[in-house]
Amino acid sequence: MIAAEKSGLATNLTTASKQRLPDWVWKSVIAGLCGTIAHTLLVSFKIHAGWLPAFQPYEALQKTLSHHIGSNVPSIIPWIISYLNGLTVIALLFGSSYKLLPGKHGITKGLSVGVLVWLIMGLVFFPLVGLGFFARDVGLGIKPALFSLAMVEAYSAVMGTVFAVLNRKS
Repeated sequence: MIAAEKSGLATNLTTASKQRLPDWVWKSVIAGLCGTIAHTLLVSFKIHAGWLPAFQPYEALQKTLSHHIGSNVPSIIPWIISYLNGLTVIALLFGSSYKLLPGKHGITKGLSVGVLVWLIMGLVFFPLVGLGFFARDVGLGIKPALFSLAMVEAYSAVMGTVFAVLNRKS
């Protein structure tokens, strides 16, 4: 009886090891983390350089969340949402569709996803947080739209490059 139980345990362990996450999942998360760090560095540079001080999408998100929740939302929450989105949603969508994306290289695939994300951000997210289409309501002309494109493309180019490098290593 004990030998049968041990045999069953060994079978369960073997089955569990075969059911692990596909490699593209952890590669996506690592690539998303690297892209998110690139995005954060660019946003930090913007803040320290004093560029576009009226363009504050994280503040706008914080105000929108506070309004809908009915109480103050700490300023760290929009950053956490951004990190979680970059590490999971966008990165996993990117990794799962990598082979279907246009381009031969990771950076090209990343940049193409970046354009799509930028369009969604400019047409959906910015209006939802009160900035208008492509943040035109900020009153800075095309500059916020161009900077948001740079933010998204920094994330996407790094994510695509890192994902491609990780795929070559395996």
